[in-house]
Amino acid sequence: MPLHRVATGTSGADDVFTAPLAEQPLPKSRIPDDPSDPKVVYDLLRSELLLDGNSAQNLATFCTTYNGDEVKRLMADALDKNMVDKDEYPQTAEIERRCVRILADLWNAPGGPDTMGCSTTGSSEAAMLGGLALKWRWRKAREAAGKPADKPNLVCGPVQVCWEKFARYFDVELRQIPLEPGATGIRPHQLAHYVDENTIGVVAILGVTFTCDYEPVAEIAGALDAIQANTGLDVPIHVDAASGGFVAPFVRPDLVWDFRLDRVASINSSGHKYGLAPLTCGWAVWRAADLLPEELIFRVDYLGGEMPTFALNFSRPGGEVIAQYFNLLRLGREGYRRVQQSCMDTAQYLAGRLRDMKVFELLYDGSSALPAVCYTLHGDPGFTLYDITEQLRTRGWQVPSYPLPAGRSSTVVQRVLVRHGISRDEISLLADDIEAVLAKLRAGGGRGGPQEPSFHH
Repeated sequence: MPLHRVATGTSGADDVFTAPLAEQPLPKSRIPDDPSDPKVVYDLLRSELLLDGNSAQNLATFCTTYNGDEVKRLMADALDKNMVDKDEYPQTAEIERRCVRILADLWNAPGGPDTMGCSTTGSSEAAMLGGLALKWRWRKAREAAGKPADKPNLVCGPVQVCWEKFARYFDVELRQIPLEPGATGIRPHQLAHYVDENTIGVVAILGVTFTCDYEPVAEIAGALDAIQANTGLDVPIHVDAASGGFVAPFVRPDLVWDFRLDRVASINSSGHKYGLAPLTCGWAVWRAADLLPEELIFRVDYLGGEMPTFALNFSRPGGEVIAQYFNLLRLGREGYRRVQQSCMDTAQYLAGRLRDMKVFELLYDGSSALPAVCYTLHGDPGFTLYDITEQLRTRGWQVPSYPLPAGRSSTVVQRVLVRHGISRDEISLLADDIEAVLAKLRAGGGRGGPQEPSFHH
């Protein structure tokens, strides 16, 4: 019978939670003096991160929360690839170029190889790049005509905060058009009161952040055509398609919102929203290269070769762009259509459940724009949407409540976004929980929570 030596000591066998680092609060304001076992640090941080919300129940965010194993492996493989270093990582740069061309084709750009575009950290950076191109072109035209160019303005409806940042950071007056009664975005006839010779462009939103429907881009272009006919002012459109740019082409291909409209100069979108890529992936595309002023492009040669760049930051990872290309290849047009249509169908299922509860008024039912539902309360049932939000939090759901923008700020709404990875079963459970919350609130429980927006995004 074999003999076995019994080793003494516990080296390498200590429990994570009896390690020295675990027997005190983790350092929060000073780097520790000594190194620690990486497994211990990993497990302690992983435990602390359990205090975060469950992303699968975060129905407030537009961003991708589901990634398949192949995407995770590609992200790990590209962890050391710097997107800006096109000399060292030429194949990653080539994949970025392919994505730009694919998106230009998807959005019906007429320029073919002449189309210009780039990846960004998200649609906010892409929007700012589009805004900068508008400002530079307007200023150049004004100076060429011998006119003052010191008071640029940008006209828009209810926009995401990135446009407010753009206006403040780059010294542009933001002319936000208030909502008319019953409206959720720009109504084309309003433009004539806001556009003038200092207008660098009009921003049209394909997927309004607050309500998830689309502004009528073609009608906006038509109104600007009429303004040009009457005044001579030629005002371009930038389409902020942060969310809708990866939805409309697949489920509403006949909707004209993109480069099929001559007045659309540029489009931004989020790869990391309905484009299904991981976080920090955005895209900016111009209908033709001459719409991106050469003065905005920097060429650097200290990374090994001359590299043109147009971005607000510099170094950033290449994995998200590679993952975007993976999704474009894996899904194709039909795959994206099936994913987005499934999300649309699930949103409409939720709209039906909410309608049957007889307490909500649907402002958007998920049938014509983004896969989402937006609603308010009928009258005064004795509780608020903020009460519902706080009660749903006890079940882990993150469902935002907030007032609509200027012009309709007295209307408080709630919004549910349906993304890839959120199943019909999950949404049915949410609807069950909303019904339970309504019963509790009607019985007098759960009221008196924060009566103001508890989500900031």
